[in-house]
Amino acid sequence: MPEALEPWIFGYFIGRYPLFAFALVYGLGHLARAAAEPGPASVPRRVLFGLAGAAALLAAGLYPTFGGLILRGAFATGGMAFLTHQPLWLAFGLGAAVGALLFGGVLGLFAVAANRPLRPRLRRIGFGALAFLALWFGAILIGLAGDLGVGPWPRRAMRPEEAALAAGLLIAAALPHTALATLRRHRRGV
Repeated sequence: MPEALEPWIFGYFIGRYPLFAFALVYGLGHLARAAAEPGPASVPRRVLFGLAGAAALLAAGLYPTFGGLILRGAFATGGMAFLTHQPLWLAFGLGAAVGALLFGGVLGLFAVAANRPLRPRLRRIGFGALAFLALWFGAILIGLAGDLGVGPWPRRAMRPEEAALAAGLLIAAALPHTALATLRRHRRGV
């Protein structure tokens, strides 16, 4: 990293939740797919809200430093729950839920704005709830990466076993949401 960027990138959250960087990449890919797939939106609407969604996701995940408002909100919620004598597993779950809600809120809002019908329906609300649960599961797995054995990347290179574990965790974290989005796309196409 250039010396001027190090304080902005490196900090508590990159050391504790390094796999969140890949969650941001997943979110950008999801927004790009949502804007590019067939749908009712015009090309200018897709481009405008797709780019605005990418900017909003990066801002929420990287401002003021790595982790942004997403990880700070999750950490603050989990920390306060633990400080009020909640069990650690519950505090961790609440923090992961807030992180998933912030991350999924940005994804969902801009995916709808980019290329979905703007009329609310009960079926779409149910899909949004399932998408939140899938993202919550992913947030839990990403949050447990350090405890499961993923080393202090990016401060040092991953060993092969850590890289394999990180890849497995990332696949398991993204799979439910990806499967849900794919199922929704195929049901809509039928």
